[in-house]
Amino acid sequence: MYPIQAVEKHYAWGSHDRLQRMFHLHESVEGQEDTLAEMWFSGHTESPSPLTLPDGSLMPLTEAIRRNPMAMLGERDSRLFGPTLPYLFKIISARIPLSLQVHPLDFEARAGFNRENAQGVPDEDPRRSFHDSLAKNEMVVALEPFQACVGFATISTQLTLLRAVDHPLAELMTQALTARTFHLGVPPARFASADAMMPVSSLIWPDSRRRIFRAFHAAVTAEPEAARGMEEALEAAAGRLHSKRAGAVLNHALCAARAFPEDPAVLCLLMLNPVDLEEGDSVYIPAGTPHAYIHGTAAEIMTNSDNVLRAGMTPKHRDIPNLLHSLDCQPSAPIDPSSSMIATLIMHNMVTYRPKINEYMLVYGHVEEGGATWPLLNRLQQRYGDLIERLGPRHLMIPRRGPRIIVCTDGRIRCATTDQSCVLDQGQALFIRSQDGRVDITMPEDSDEAGGSFLLASTPV
Repeated sequence: MYPIQAVEKHYAWGSHDRLQRMFHLHESVEGQEDTLAEMWFSGHTESPSPLTLPDGSLMPLTEAIRRNPMAMLGERDSRLFGPTLPYLFKIISARIPLSLQVHPLDFEARAGFNRENAQGVPDEDPRRSFHDSLAKNEMVVALEPFQACVGFATISTQLTLLRAVDHPLAELMTQALTARTFHLGVPPARFASADAMMPVSSLIWPDSRRRIFRAFHAAVTAEPEAARGMEEALEAAAGRLHSKRAGAVLNHALCAARAFPEDPAVLCLLMLNPVDLEEGDSVYIPAGTPHAYIHGTAAEIMTNSDNVLRAGMTPKHRDIPNLLHSLDCQPSAPIDPSSSMIATLIMHNMVTYRPKINEYMLVYGHVEEGGATWPLLNRLQQRYGDLIERLGPRHLMIPRRGPRIIVCTDGRIRCATTDQSCVLDQGQALFIRSQDGRVDITMPEDSDEAGGSFLLASTPV
């Protein structure tokens, strides 16, 4: 086991205090630029986390894995992924909404990465969109109330919201959603420019997806002047629509409009599903899915990629052509990866989150003297009670092999393998090698804390 340090990421949308308190750092002053947005536990080549070796020296995680991949990753993961950590694990905190974005599909990521390399675009160039050749599928687990917009809602839901907003751009988007294509390759004249940016795969799309693409295109390509009067129009719409879902979407859009008053792309949020997570709730976001985080603190785990294509709500580079080529225009409900994976480990309360991919899974757990039941687990068991009853009792062990990263999020915990033990305070973390084998997570014997909570990232069992 090696202590691992997080790499700090300071972005404008970050927190002045939330991550600073969790990791016991100096809090920033409101109005200054030193907001803290993300803490990376990373094997990514551009921002690797330092490991503390037994002699006290530091070594980047990437270098430690390169030197001994079998010990660090294990035989299976070395064979599947090569000498690299297959996931990127973060703790994030959004004070204001962050970018409307899509992660590129696998073939788009490879093509974009090779293209920018051939063009000689430096890695540090802010206009660079592709920092590696991997698709980025990510999962979020809320550590406190967390709001987001994820994936396209049904066209009927989009139309209800857009028609309620008395604004020229909303009217244009409504027209895009209702203007049908009667002859393939002959789009409605007003939206020919949108069809010219569709990927080749659009030739086999149903017309409903083309209409969604056109409406999204109308907002993300509009000039800043098109945002004039948008906040007032959204406020008026919120007064007219009273359903819980409509209220959530309009509140998210209003929050974004106030943070980005000159950005017409805010109206795209009316096309997306609102996601309001409580602690322990999760959502999985496959590559190609449009999304925007609105507010809150969460754990985020993804394939080992830093590829982000942005379309709005950001001061960073917007790569609208590449984003549109990866955009999944199929309406679908947000994916909850925990819904069939609620489990209680013997002596420990744990919730597991495992999407159907090979790169990662996540455990959110709690230890307490006397083994008292974690209140969070009680809430989730009530939420998924019918499912748990159908599946029967389950016991999921913490993975005994593979690369694991454990972070203490609250209180204190003790991590022990056959040969080593270490006590972690809030904000401290360990990298656990595959070679270390089984790790037990318990309360320290001399702890004054009432309990301890932790996140454990790993490859799947």
